[in-house]
Amino acid sequence: MSQIWSFVIDIVAVGLLVFGIYFPRHRRRDLVVAYLGVNVGVLAVASAISQSSSGAGLGLGLALLGVLSIIRLRSTELDQHEVAYFFASLALGILCAISGPNWLTGGLTVLLLVVLFVGDHPRLLRGYHQQIIVLDSAITDRVALIAHLEQVLGARVRAATVQRLDLVNDTTTVDVRYSQSPSNVRVPVSVGAPR
Repeated sequence: MSQIWSFVIDIVAVGLLVFGIYFPRHRRRDLVVAYLGVNVGVLAVASAISQSSSGAGLGLGLALLGVLSIIRLRSTELDQHEVAYFFASLALGILCAISGPNWLTGGLTVLLLVVLFVGDHPRLLRGYHQQIIVLDSAITDRVALIAHLEQVLGARVRAATVQRLDLVNDTTTVDVRYSQSPSNVRVPVSVGAPR
């Protein structure tokens, strides 16, 4: 009976993770299928491994986690928050497949969901942003580059990493981390709109 409750906990938890947290915030349908499929697949395989009497079950489970991660992460480019959801889906499947007290499985599952809910909440650190920007000039001086980026973005640049400096075509590609306070956010005005 304990294994059935673990399966129920997993299905409810992955449902909350995918349909309650991830999809309403990010709206990427293809990853919904991936998260659900990986979770249920890992749950099934890890459950079968945990029922075997050999001591190699734990090692096999960790190997499964490594193989699934490599396959998934190499197949398409994922943002960092999508990687976090991917590993949470894997962790839920493995956690619920390992036999243990239901209170422990339930508690760790709730902890995982709460951490993702809070960590990926839109209000948390909402003034901080990241963009890849291509500037139409090659700027070699770091101080001038940051001053130019702050002027263009209307924000305080926290970090700027030059990814490409093209002196022939006169462009600079920069990965910029910046913060905006609500007072310095520029609202675009439509042409002909009353002011």
